[in-house]
Amino acid sequence: MRYPDRPLLVYWELTRACELACRHCRAEAVSWRHPRELSTEAGFALLDKLAEFGPPLPHLVLTGGDPLKRPDLFDLIAHARSLGFTVAITPSGTYALTRQVIAALKDAGISILALSLDGSTAHRHDTLRGVQGSFDWTVQAARWARALGLPLQVNTLVCAETRDDLPAMLDLVGQLGARRWSLFFLVPIGRGRLLREVEPDEAERIMTWLYEVAPTVPFAIKTTEAPFYRRVVAQRRAAERRGGATPPDLASVRQGHGVRDGNGILFISHVGDIYPAGFLPLPLGNVATADPVEVYRRHPLLLTLREPNRFKGKCGRCEFRFACGGSRARAYAVTGDPLESDPLCPYQPATPVGARPRVTEAGTRPA
Repeated sequence: MRYPDRPLLVYWELTRACELACRHCRAEAVSWRHPRELSTEAGFALLDKLAEFGPPLPHLVLTGGDPLKRPDLFDLIAHARSLGFTVAITPSGTYALTRQVIAALKDAGISILALSLDGSTAHRHDTLRGVQGSFDWTVQAARWARALGLPLQVNTLVCAETRDDLPAMLDLVGQLGARRWSLFFLVPIGRGRLLREVEPDEAERIMTWLYEVAPTVPFAIKTTEAPFYRRVVAQRRAAERRGGATPPDLASVRQGHGVRDGNGILFISHVGDIYPAGFLPLPLGNVATADPVEVYRRHPLLLTLREPNRFKGKCGRCEFRFACGGSRARAYAVTGDPLESDPLCPYQPATPVGARPRVTEAGTRPA
């Protein structure tokens, strides 16, 4: 599926200032605010411009750095809400995330609070986050959010250091009462270059495990920068319904169908630079001189990223290329080309090199 007119999600990196020193930070955040960070007035203008996408408006995710470092945070939230945006936020797990702040976020109309937990114990989490106490602050914030009735999403890094802790994390996410668990598969950019990704076969086993445990937990499970989870879901559903004798019904994989970097996603940096996604830092312009609506709809790179038939290697000939399409960010980080194959996906398409399967965007095979 293509999303040519408006993204489903706009991520706005309000600031790169953050008290944590995460080993995998894509933004390489620091403790101070950048002098060229968008001002309050520029932020209001950006929100006004994003509203020109028209209904249904994209979901707006305020991220960082730590959004709580912006003294005008609640003014920006209020303006976004007045324009009709649904607003989520991803604050850092620090001492600043108090019960009073969480209550204020709920009162401001935040739709979901997304907190990062990269380990099921303080040692595991704090080792990755670089600050002792972050685990306890984050868990306490999650409990306050639940008590206050603010929906919670838990984000967890998937890399070689966290893979064996995922079952324990599954239990913790359930204990915290989260609505959604989002697993962020490492993309080697920023400080994340120093960490090690899981191997492709390991990633496949994790995807299979996620599919198997998803019906047993009271929260939704999604993956970030690992869209081939959709392939695994389609394959498993087909095998369960038909004994695996017929091709997967790709149209049945509705959640996130086709969404990937630049297709359904747009990212605005702290200084107003426009990117296809936070993990794909290819500049498309700056909001000071470029209209983000026009950039999203017409920029040549984004038009290309929405056309899976132009992908290279096995991603370009894969029968799942419309439903999945691979991580364009990982392809770029590893190969320098955002159109190359996602190196984390181990799937080998049945289609020979040089040929492409006959597949529609809905995932059905024409007669």
